Amino acid sequence: MSTKSPRIDLIGTLEGSLLDGFFPRGWDLARIDACCSNPPESVLERQPWWHPGFEPVSCETLADFDIMLGHEIAVQIRRTRAEGKQLALILPVGPMGMYRWAVHFLKEWRVPCDHVHGFNMDEWSDAEGNTLPPDNPGAFQRAMEGAFYGPLGEFTIPRAQRHFATREALPGYSQIIGSLRARGAELQVVFGIGRVFHIAFWEPHFAAEFATDEDWKQATHRLGAKLHPLTVEQNAITSFKSRTTLVSTRANTIGPGIFLKADRIIGGADGVLGRGMQWQGLSLWVTLRYGPDRWVPSSWMPTLPGRLFFLKELAGPLVAECN
Repeated sequence: MSTKSPRIDLIGTLEGSLLDGFFPRGWDLARIDACCSNPPESVLERQPWWHPGFEPVSCETLADFDIMLGHEIAVQIRRTRAEGKQLALILPVGPMGMYRWAVHFLKEWRVPCDHVHGFNMDEWSDAEGNTLPPDNPGAFQRAMEGAFYGPLGEFTIPRAQRHFATREALPGYSQIIGSLRARGAELQVVFGIGRVFHIAFWEPHFAAEFATDEDWKQATHRLGAKLHPLTVEQNAITSFKSRTTLVSTRANTIGPGIFLKADRIIGGADGVLGRGMQWQGLSLWVTLRYGPDRWVPSSWMPTLPGRLFFLKELAGPLVAECN
């Protein structure tokens, strides 16, 4: 008589645990696990739902990643200027290393950015949408001024064309972008992918508030959005040197009503920690293989034209390893 071996992993031990009910209820954990079970060499294999113009790009090293992503941003800024177009550019604070190289190429090519309108995609907030002062070390506005707008010097984006996700400004993003596009501007979205597959701080659990994907796609923004605990801890590790108490549980963020209207996307995944450890391999694989689902916001990005740059190491293999 054979006995079935117990399944000693998350799925097998979840019921009755402290994590029971913790994950967004629309997640299919078995499907998520299956996404991560593919061999690393298959990561570039095209999927039926990908846009014909979507391309994942593997980068060997972090230095390669920063240069290639920064070059892509600079190329799009140069191209739109050469074509006489305005460019509405949604910008993240994370990843960040690419801004140094975008600045380098734009200054080397002597490309003025007065045709660019920059929109920070999110910002830390309280429940009412009030944000940190711009000079606070943790403020995304401070990070963007220091990494991109300031170093561009004489070639920089005019101050009147820099938009930050404050309580006052964020609700007007959609109208401003709509007006620009009506005059022929392109909308491009630069983004990273969150631990819980968010784009900006548009979290997966927001999906419960919408009856259909189409309703979900219309949401343009949210003030004082409630962040998932895994998002808080991700940022404690990646932005606050493990000091969880400095991380807000709320943020202002754009929604799919903006980021899914992009004419082109420029994505980046560089979540390697060292000693062979990482935090973003699962996020990358699920983004590429889950298929469009509002409970997994990043799963929609491959349906848009553009490039997603990622560190080769993130493709795995994603297997258990005790160090």
